[in-house]
Amino acid sequence: MDIRPIFAALRKHRIPAGLIVLEIALACAVLCNAVFMIGQRIGEMHVPNAIDEAGIVDITVQGTDPKLAAADVPRNLAALREIPGVTAVAAVNIVPLSQSGWNSNVATGPGELLKKNTPNVAQYLFSRGGPEALGMRLLRGRFFDDAEYADSQLGVSYLPGGHVALVTQSLAERLWPGQSALGKQAWIGDDNHYTVVGVVADILRPDRNGEGAAGFHWAIFLPLSPASVLNTYIVRSNPGDRGRVLRDGIRKLEALSPNAVVKGQTFTEVRDKFFADTRSMVGMLALVCVVMLAVTAFGIVGLTSFWVGQRRRQIGIRRALGATRGHIMRYFQTENFLLTAAGVLLGMALAFGINVYLMQHYELQRMPMYYLPAGAIALWLLGQLAVIGPARRAAAVPPVVATRSG
Repeated sequence: MDIRPIFAALRKHRIPAGLIVLEIALACAVLCNAVFMIGQRIGEMHVPNAIDEAGIVDITVQGTDPKLAAADVPRNLAALREIPGVTAVAAVNIVPLSQSGWNSNVATGPGELLKKNTPNVAQYLFSRGGPEALGMRLLRGRFFDDAEYADSQLGVSYLPGGHVALVTQSLAERLWPGQSALGKQAWIGDDNHYTVVGVVADILRPDRNGEGAAGFHWAIFLPLSPASVLNTYIVRSNPGDRGRVLRDGIRKLEALSPNAVVKGQTFTEVRDKFFADTRSMVGMLALVCVVMLAVTAFGIVGLTSFWVGQRRRQIGIRRALGATRGHIMRYFQTENFLLTAAGVLLGMALAFGINVYLMQHYELQRMPMYYLPAGAIALWLLGQLAVIGPARRAAAVPPVVATRSG
């Protein structure tokens, strides 16, 4: 098909043609980045967490006398172990995805914490039985022994005195890339250092804390004797018993500490609460995509319908000179293809620029390049579908219109 008449017609309608090109470009840019962000957020909601999520409940006790913690914590642990179906219990300071975290920069040596590239790490403190209660998976080394729990007391920095620690695999790779983490020293401050005795499968931190997706598994685990900071109890059971265990556990702890506030939830509820905003964002971005595509489609339909009305006499003349309905259909589809091509080329450049901006200011990862041609193809298909109706109406213009208009 000779496209010179198409270019000539578009030059006569520069403003509406330019507007539809800009609309397509904006839709392409928004669509590529929105779909990429949706994929990122959905992936984030399903990020692996190497604990027994299905069998865990956590019960928090607040308002007790901190001076009695050395006696209260063992008493509460013993009461929770008596619940039928409970397989493991431990007291912890924080729970993964609880949105309330203990965080510190961790270095591999003294004096290195002032460096900008030291990772920000979640600090988990737990009592004896912590690995079993969480369902942690040991990859290398060993878990803590009883003596290491007994010797671990809170110091002036509100951390246990430095001796041993577990680290997640991701943190081990971040601190000592290409090396074994066992036996290495992890430093929190210039005074507290810990010898790594075990590496565990990646466990999520309580919060993202500005480190992005790469730091979501950076965590260190420290043994602790009964202390007031261990006010959350992890209770593990079979998933089918979880609801009953939670109710019984709350009742037992309320009876033991009548003046305290006792609250509990399953880990499924913890995860749901943590990712509630993420799910809302996914829904909002999906709605933005639908609206942008709808607006673009209606814009193409409206503009093409307007041009069909303006060109009825021209179309009638072409029909009188022998143009078939197929020729008229292809004319408008080719015209739409050219407009869409100009829009998506501009849109891909704009999409890349938006992604760079989001990377710099909102910790978004770099968008894979295949999103750009995928978005372009989607808009080309949308354009071709949107133009079918107006093009068919144009093809239905009879040749006699050429003699009736004038």
